[in-house]
Amino acid sequence: MADCRPANPEATDSRTSSPLAGKKRAQQSPVPRIKHQIPDPGGHCLRKVTLTKPTFCHSCSDFIWGLVGFLCEVCNFMCHEKCLKTLRSACSCMTPSLVQVPVSHCFGPAGQKKRFCSVCRKQTEGNTALRCEVCELHVHADCSLFSCADCRSSQVDGTLQQDTFHHHWREGNLPAAARCDVCRRSCSSSDVMTGTRCEWCGITCTLGRLRGMMLPPSCVRLDSRNFSKMHLYRITESPEQGKQVIKVFDGDDAVKRGLFRLVSISRATRNEEVVEAVLRSFFLPGDPQDFELKEVVTVQRLHSDDILNRNGDHDNRSPDNGTPDNRTPPREGCPDNAWLLRLRPRDPEVIKVFSSWNSSFVSVSVSKDSSAETVLSEVLRRLDRKEEDVSSFCLMEVYMSSKQVQRQAMSPQEKILEKLQEIRKVSLRQMNQTRLVAVPNRKGGVLSAQQGVQVSLLIGGLDPLLSREEYERLIQEQLTNKSHLVSFSHFYSSQGAVALQVSCFSEAERVFMLARDTSVNEKNLSSVVIPEIMLNCLSPDVCPLLVFVNPRSGGLKGRDLLYGFRKLLNPHQVFDISNGGPLAGLHTFREVPRFRVLVCGGDGTIGWVLGVLEAVRHKLVCREPPIGIVPLGTGNDLARVLRWGSGYSGEDPPHILVSVDEAEEVLMDRWTILLDAQHFSEDAHSFLEPPKIVQMNNYFGLGIDAELSLDFHQAREDEPDKFTSRFHNKGVYVKVGLQKISCSRSLHKELKLQVDAQEVQLPNIEGLIFLNIPSRYGKPRIDDGLLEVVGVTGVVHMGQVQSGLRSGIRIAQGNYIRLTVSKPIPVQVDGEPWIQPPGHIIISAAGPKVRMLRKSKQKQKKSSASKDGRSESPSSRDAAH
Repeated sequence: MADCRPANPEATDSRTSSPLAGKKRAQQSPVPRIKHQIPDPGGHCLRKVTLTKPTFCHSCSDFIWGLVGFLCEVCNFMCHEKCLKTLRSACSCMTPSLVQVPVSHCFGPAGQKKRFCSVCRKQTEGNTALRCEVCELHVHADCSLFSCADCRSSQVDGTLQQDTFHHHWREGNLPAAARCDVCRRSCSSSDVMTGTRCEWCGITCTLGRLRGMMLPPSCVRLDSRNFSKMHLYRITESPEQGKQVIKVFDGDDAVKRGLFRLVSISRATRNEEVVEAVLRSFFLPGDPQDFELKEVVTVQRLHSDDILNRNGDHDNRSPDNGTPDNRTPPREGCPDNAWLLRLRPRDPEVIKVFSSWNSSFVSVSVSKDSSAETVLSEVLRRLDRKEEDVSSFCLMEVYMSSKQVQRQAMSPQEKILEKLQEIRKVSLRQMNQTRLVAVPNRKGGVLSAQQGVQVSLLIGGLDPLLSREEYERLIQEQLTNKSHLVSFSHFYSSQGAVALQVSCFSEAERVFMLARDTSVNEKNLSSVVIPEIMLNCLSPDVCPLLVFVNPRSGGLKGRDLLYGFRKLLNPHQVFDISNGGPLAGLHTFREVPRFRVLVCGGDGTIGWVLGVLEAVRHKLVCREPPIGIVPLGTGNDLARVLRWGSGYSGEDPPHILVSVDEAEEVLMDRWTILLDAQHFSEDAHSFLEPPKIVQMNNYFGLGIDAELSLDFHQAREDEPDKFTSRFHNKGVYVKVGLQKISCSRSLHKELKLQVDAQEVQLPNIEGLIFLNIPSRYGKPRIDDGLLEVVGVTGVVHMGQVQSGLRSGIRIAQGNYIRLTVSKPIPVQVDGEPWIQPPGHIIISAAGPKVRMLRKSKQKQKKSSASKDGRSESPSSRDAAH
């Protein structure tokens, strides 16, 4: 579990006292603080405070003049007295009850930028802060457990009836240029958490400037039960944060895990105020008189098999004995014993029951004899549906954890009060994040007994070029799938991947997890959950954008781009190419009639995407989607030619997407390289390696150019953590080049060149390069069907060419190249280097030309314009990223 801290901002300076000690000193207790009661649904616990330092209002963001302000003792909300009348912000203890469609978050590291926690409203700085990869939620690591599942809904869950698409409002953490769409005043603040915006469109319900390239949530269907959002969005989970010893538990589950919170209070405190401080620490609403604290003499720490795990969190363990790691020494002044927070039993009790067909709820009184069926009858009567058969509905328990939303249907005879008491005994925090929902069994509601469930999984990492029967046998042997529940929908033999349709949630989860832990022929399998794009809901004027990002390219800047694009677009159209490769995205978009592709990476990443697209295009409805580029690599030659720049300069993701939307389509040649090694091994009966075929988009180099690239590549593989910036990468590349100045090889003696069946005499050179793209070497075009053959005489010549001082030696031009190599030689294709054994190399045109996106000149001139952006895109909401 993450570090836990008290929620009360003044509590950390006071000494801890047990409830028993507080009871003994009741006569010394000060007069209870007077709360300022306001008729506001936000549920804040406000009190007057004397300000001792400059403070800003969280409601209007203005400075609080004078000495008096109003502070919420639960969530640290601060405001003017005049702002109490217009207060709309909800307290953290009440946010679970305000969620309309519960959707879990995908937490990852937030970085070092200054933000405000959505739970305790304090600044989140340092390595312990977390942010949701999909929405604008920022939290401290220890506050993440108390954040509710209010992420934006990015798809329609096939097993639930969901409301129509609305704004998704999020408070705070607005960019510096943000302005109110109503009054046009600045609504951002670097001092406090204030202001709200829609996480989808920024200002309007039409999804803003990016509507034409976005997949609306109503167009994506995904049966997501049993899968966390991290799995659904293909996000690599971060390791759990460390934890801090505390002394109060909120239920038996916390006792078993050894997870507790420290609550510091004054020694002269009444028992009721101790309970009140504990409730504030756990962000729990309610009257302190309804709760009690019981002493826990012995804190048992059990193995994970004995833990009732309702939210899927992993317990922290010490590496030696598998028990929760509780080796942090107790703080000075803390009592040796611990306390357990309980809710006093009540009979009868009033509960809220929500309806799935609208956002309303009803309050129902339940006793120990009340069952789910009787409660449903009362709910239907109160909602004017008493004529309907109660057996057509079910009562569902929905646990809205910040990491995973879990739903469980209750049996008609299950006792409601016993169920509630059971949940509260496990965890009061979980009870606060649990609601009861009346749901129709059929006709768009919950489907009974797995009816209509279809979970699509893409399993990769298998051997390529096998038959369907062999793939089916491999999946059966490795995953032991149940044939009556699992069917094969697609085979990608060139990629070694198959798509499965699973008609059972539990079987889908088992196959998904097992595949991730399975190896076939020393290759790890990959498993990706694939959403369904409902074409009948996709507007004809929408051309969705499929985004591939390589987070390891460009000095790790791809990680920030992933985050930015997931916020701006539907996360189901943004793919981390290191998790499942390009095939996962192309398979998801296989039936979309028209779409574009954006590749964020270097030349190697672009070649990877184009290669997979070429292999599977016959299975796509849109066989030639235009492709744009965000240059994250070191060379980025193709991006330079297509006007996307020679390297990523930190442009805002919204401006990138607008440039893609306005880009023009051009054609580009692709080339096939056949590498046939002819050097025999010692037994003279087998080749060192079989012939192989690679695809080329930009250039193919032999000699000094490829040797430099190979040395750089090996240095980056040995110490990847040092290659975190393009400036450093180029510096290493220069250093490697300087080391090669004194080296020389007569490349013309090791090669024989034929261009269009004509022998070509090579000059005295150290590097030979075949170019498909325009460059400083000459003036070819990317769509003329010809390759330019140029040479360089050494490292110095190559550096002069790259700096524009000289040109390369033009040797030939043609569309069919044949090389004979007499010695092992470094080669590279689009930035991917290796040592090629002696043999033959043939370069020829590869099938149809590919469609690329070239940035418009007009957009290039506007790239440095104002970034206020509300008139052209919802970009200003992400300007700080």
